[in-house]
Amino acid sequence: MEGVHSRMNLRKSLQSVGPLAPPAPAAMPSWFFRPRLLDALVGYDRARFVKDLAAGLTVAVVALPLAMAFAIASGLKPEAGIFTAIIAGFLISSLGGSRVQIGGPAGAFIVIVYGIVERYGVGNLIIATALSGVLLFVMGLLRLGTLVRFIPVSVIIGFTNGIAVLIGLSQVKDFLGLTIPKMPGDFFGILGALWGHLHSFNPWALGVALASLTIIIGWQRWLPALGPRVQFSGRLSVVPGSIVALVLATAAVALFGLPVETIGSRFGGIPGSLPALEWPAFSWESARFLLMPTITLALLGAIESLLCARVADGMIQDRHDPNQELMAQGVANFVTPFFGGMPATGTIARTVTNVKNGATSPVAGMVHALVLLVVILVAAPLASSIPLACLAAILMHVAWNMGEWREFVLLKNYRGTYRATLLTVFFLTVVFDLTVAVEFGILAACVIFIYRISSLSRSVRLSASDRPELAGHEERIQAWRLYGALFFGATRLVEELHDSLPPHTLVLDAKNLIYVDSTGAEALEQLIRRCREQRVRLIVSGLSDQPLDIVGRTGLLAQLCALSPDDVQPDLARALETAVAGIRPRTQEHGTAGAEPQSS
Repeated sequence: MEGVHSRMNLRKSLQSVGPLAPPAPAAMPSWFFRPRLLDALVGYDRARFVKDLAAGLTVAVVALPLAMAFAIASGLKPEAGIFTAIIAGFLISSLGGSRVQIGGPAGAFIVIVYGIVERYGVGNLIIATALSGVLLFVMGLLRLGTLVRFIPVSVIIGFTNGIAVLIGLSQVKDFLGLTIPKMPGDFFGILGALWGHLHSFNPWALGVALASLTIIIGWQRWLPALGPRVQFSGRLSVVPGSIVALVLATAAVALFGLPVETIGSRFGGIPGSLPALEWPAFSWESARFLLMPTITLALLGAIESLLCARVADGMIQDRHDPNQELMAQGVANFVTPFFGGMPATGTIARTVTNVKNGATSPVAGMVHALVLLVVILVAAPLASSIPLACLAAILMHVAWNMGEWREFVLLKNYRGTYRATLLTVFFLTVVFDLTVAVEFGILAACVIFIYRISSLSRSVRLSASDRPELAGHEERIQAWRLYGALFFGATRLVEELHDSLPPHTLVLDAKNLIYVDSTGAEALEQLIRRCREQRVRLIVSGLSDQPLDIVGRTGLLAQLCALSPDDVQPDLARALETAVAGIRPRTQEHGTAGAEPQSS
């Protein structure tokens, strides 16, 4: 979600990812833990390794400033982001279900992580992250990876744009060089703190931030346009603008002694050693409040990683395994926090960079993690001079690119439910809390799904023009065709028939009925009772697959056949033939019954 490529083609990637190559053959059951690395290494040669090595080096350069910036914005030390990029990045690439996805800290987690740290402390963040890892692994184990596709685009865009606003707002402090001892975590608290400390504005910090932002934007936008006029412009454009800005800003601060806050002045630098195992102090008193943050972390991680994998699929004409990807995300998020890390997921910008630089397998992601490890061991002291204003500029650019701002302009082209959902999720994310927004988003997704399915479900009465068999019998026989799903949100299809039953026979054609739940089965049972009370014959035709299965398991099939086995027919033609054939005998029966009183 953090780069220029993160959301530009989100809607297109959700609708179509292009022609997909067939999935790699699996010798084991689809639920088995099988990393994509095993298939990618088949036929692996030196040429592919060289491509993966080059891609991994480039991605590491992109990941370094982002990892530190995400950690600082989340209320953590910068090394937390780097440790996450190393450990989680290696685990996600080596165990995941995608050939090219890069894992690590992401902008999506900044708001929720900052809130957890502010309210419950770093110890409980470790617990929440580890528990979210367990939840992600279980989701993958239960093959729930495809369920993420049921979350509407409006919900995803709503909280993505909301997160982008909060990220940008949180960076105003370092962008302007304000002196604020403790930044609040809520929207109005942030606004109040910024307004109350505007007097501490640092023009040197603003200058560094503006210069950094100009370099970031101009490096990749204007440098390629120079073309042959500047030697090596094509090769230089491969280097990310963020790393160029980081190097130049750090050099300027160190050489000229600019009075701006740096990583060294705030955090004391970055340790030049491997992270040690850290076991948090566990307390039920605080842990019991972590349920919703844990679920939010897991859902955000699942959504981001699987969306990222789908975008990557469209670029390399491949198909990832969503369940394996979730299990890998689970392992990474369970292990990483105990070594000083933070939540991790698939990252779109780094993944796109990986693909564009020729990555062919998960080895590229593993190389990216190892390169970052070498940087920590060798060059950690150099990070002390990195100005926080430069990192703020990087995150400002990230926030702008991660949002789909054009969607607000296009809202007028969509339905009211789409507009209301997107704006509500956006508003809740910005003003209240990301957890509340995700809760509402999930609820909205369920309600919208139910509404859409129920609106697609319908019943149509057939006439003699539709079925010639009904000619001359429409007053005594009604024939209805059911479409869609007969579930708790669409039982009206059957309930509406209660008050308009025909005098003789009701025919229900279920050929186009694709699903019946327990509530739908109960509605059918009530219709059977109503028909018997009114002495109306009920004939059902076209039952197959799941509707036939549940009708059989609930005993409705036996009830339908109780009076006559002919009341269940394989198709509408035979059902109508049976209904018409049954009119004459019953008419004669009623005629005889009516003549007896006259003879007496």
